[in-house]
Amino acid sequence: MALMNFDHKPVLLEESVSNLKIKPDGVYVDGTLGGAGHSTEILKRLGENGILIGLDQDEFAIETSLKRLAALNSRAKVILENTNFENIRDVCIKNGIESVDGILLDIGVSSHQLDETERGFSYNKNAPLDMRMDRRNELNAKTIVNEYSFEEIRDIVKNYGEERWASRIAEFIVRARETRPIEMTEDLVEIIKAAIPESARRKGPHPAKRTFQALRIAVNDELGVLKRAIDEGIELLKQDGRFCIITFQSLEDRIVKNEFNKRVNPCTCPGEFPVCICGKKPTARLVVRKPIIPSEREIEDNPRSRSAKLRVLEKI
Repeated sequence: MALMNFDHKPVLLEESVSNLKIKPDGVYVDGTLGGAGHSTEILKRLGENGILIGLDQDEFAIETSLKRLAALNSRAKVILENTNFENIRDVCIKNGIESVDGILLDIGVSSHQLDETERGFSYNKNAPLDMRMDRRNELNAKTIVNEYSFEEIRDIVKNYGEERWASRIAEFIVRARETRPIEMTEDLVEIIKAAIPESARRKGPHPAKRTFQALRIAVNDELGVLKRAIDEGIELLKQDGRFCIITFQSLEDRIVKNEFNKRVNPCTCPGEFPVCICGKKPTARLVVRKPIIPSEREIEDNPRSRSAKLRVLEKI
């Protein structure tokens, strides 16, 4: 049933695939395979000497994508691995690939994961507190809310959720778990609602949105993974190779922007120096200065694309 329900609308599909500048005989990595929406378009552009590598830490994504990509009857080589995209270089080395022509990352929770109730990602559906993208990992959201200290929970909600009521939410969580363990998403939502003053709940997004985002990021070490993946990916790219990253929230976009800029302008000399003396040279260039965002039509067709931003880097 899970395979049939893995519907996936790829965000910024044409913009991201076209910015990869796909060559028929090139090697391309889709580090966030999902339902193979982006990979399908990549594979259509590859010839018999081309290679597509698809990674996803969700085993259902791998199973579904395997069937969908096989249906294209492409003559290109397809390699799918059930792993996190931070392991991109290890996967390539294991398959005898030293460098690639392009990498695409579509960061965030897939529609399938949000819609699959038992995964515990959604504050709109009651489910066990989980939020693991890779269910082989030990840490889940239930462990954080029931075992982490007040300070640890507060910092997670504040730093990863950018939630102004982080201290109150952490305080209410710690108080509630003294009575009984917090095990279900519905229980956590009610605690968060109680912690946020009624006047603040009347406006803005769902009161639990930021806290659920924060817990998901912490459970999956999303920001750390993203930084490591950018390092690994840039090292792996051939000259003129492209790195396309789609993000959906400000914390991720900030990391991508900063990490890309480090390669474009690596100089560490003080601003008052008339010339650079550190000797650090650019290793990449920005293909687009400002991030590419979805059209009004795409947002209308797929509301989840509203906050998407695409940044593109080219190695030099």
